[in-house]
Amino acid sequence: MTAQATPADILDRELDSLLDAVYRQYHYDFRSYALASLKRRLVAALDYFECASVADLERRMREDARTFTELLRYLTVQVSDLFRDPAYFRAIREAVVPYLQTYPSLKLWVAGCASGEEAYSLAILLHEEELLDRAQIYATDINPESLRLAEEGVYAIDRFAKFSENYLAAGGKASLSDYYTARYGSALFDRRLKKAILFSDHSLATDSVFAEVQLASCRNVLIYFDRELQERAIGLLRESLCRRGFLGLGSKETLRFSAHAPAFREAVPEQRIYQKL
Repeated sequence: MTAQATPADILDRELDSLLDAVYRQYHYDFRSYALASLKRRLVAALDYFECASVADLERRMREDARTFTELLRYLTVQVSDLFRDPAYFRAIREAVVPYLQTYPSLKLWVAGCASGEEAYSLAILLHEEELLDRAQIYATDINPESLRLAEEGVYAIDRFAKFSENYLAAGGKASLSDYYTARYGSALFDRRLKKAILFSDHSLATDSVFAEVQLASCRNVLIYFDRELQERAIGLLRESLCRRGFLGLGSKETLRFSAHAPAFREAVPEQRIYQKL
């Protein structure tokens, strides 16, 4: 296989063998992820590793744990922005916060947090609604490198023009610059935000519920799962939510065809925000 390969060039049996090897040797389970998406990402991985085939990549991964660590960047999706899809955060502020204000303490779960942007977005929103001091945000992912970056809370300063635009569109009440310190081309989020967030490893494919929460936000994650794993993940999210708790999904995701749909009402349909009945 050459660098000009397409997803169609990746054989299902080779992909299945690679995913089985990942599971057996490193205990990460990608076997129920959507194959079309995995194949697209593996094309880029083959180019990066200069491997002629998925079988070659599997052999290299089995022999070198560092190859697997780098491969995780391709098997997982780590794309996010602060206040990505601002209308979603505006809807949280307007439709969900009034419910959250009724609780003496709050727990929120960001599932598939990538490098932490959504968790910090929620922390800023809660701070502006005077809820952060009584809130704990659990931000989880399966990629240890992403979790490390998220916990550091340091991002390239050239991303903040877009971040600020999103923040204002999401109903921000101040200036985004109030929440970070800029130096040497990077920006560091304030400790008041970081101390409210617990970043930890968790897999929607293999792990169980770890806390009861008032809001679970799992956006642009389900689209990378096959139907069976989607149902498992939604079941975990449902189980984690308290009565009348809220679930937020990505713009291309829905509960409409899920067996769990009867357990929810559409709170803000256009922003894929649901409330547990």
